[in-house]
Amino acid sequence: MTEPAATDLIHLRHHGHAAEIVFNAPARRNAFSQAMWAALPGLIAKAEAMPDASAVILHGGETGHFAAGADISEFETIYADETVAAESAETIEKALTAIESCSKPVIAAIEGACVGGGVSIALAADLRISSEAARFGVTPARLGLVYPVRDTERLVHAVGPSQAKDILFTGAIFEAERARQIGLVDAVCEAGQSLAAAHEKAATIAANAPSSVRAMKEIVNRIAQGETISAQESRGVFVKATAGADFREGYRAFLDKRRPDFASD
Repeated sequence: MTEPAATDLIHLRHHGHAAEIVFNAPARRNAFSQAMWAALPGLIAKAEAMPDASAVILHGGETGHFAAGADISEFETIYADETVAAESAETIEKALTAIESCSKPVIAAIEGACVGGGVSIALAADLRISSEAARFGVTPARLGLVYPVRDTERLVHAVGPSQAKDILFTGAIFEAERARQIGLVDAVCEAGQSLAAAHEKAATIAANAPSSVRAMKEIVNRIAQGETISAQESRGVFVKATAGADFREGYRAFLDKRRPDFASD
């Protein structure tokens, strides 16, 4: 059987206020191959370039799953020796960094399996909306692997050290409600509705100034990564915003009691 091209397994489309990156490997519940990881940075860049897309939504299309981790069938090849393993790890890291550093908000719409690398993808996104039928787990301990440090940092930031340890030590699969309670996901909706809920969130974001959203995403990410932002830089960011066209449109629209017409990103 011929392996599908990367563009068949993962692709970009535009819908409403969002660019959608669709995972499409149903035979393996969207387990990510190296070709899929390698395709992600380019797709993120194309999504960023879409002027009518205020957010990027990651989802599993019609497969019924978000992503069931990395494709274990490739392990004999991609982890054949330490050199190849380092190259494979770099490919995955670049994909996750591309999601995290995307200038537009990234929303993970989660159905079905979200395990291992699927959780890594979801945590690299800004917001996570889960179906009540989704199932989560981080299972490297079951395979004799170690969850990557940057992925572990994101997990700890989301759920705290104790919950992160429980998830990693046990490798247990757990339900969406627990994921919400511990902060792994931001919201839980009815089964099959995560994509619709993500589009609702994207529409809400689209009503705001893209320059404001972009700047605030960067600030939050820098704070989350432990960076200290100086008072001088902080004032500079605020003052720069007051000189922008979006600010003038925003407060004038408020005074005129009309909807603001912000410039496209």
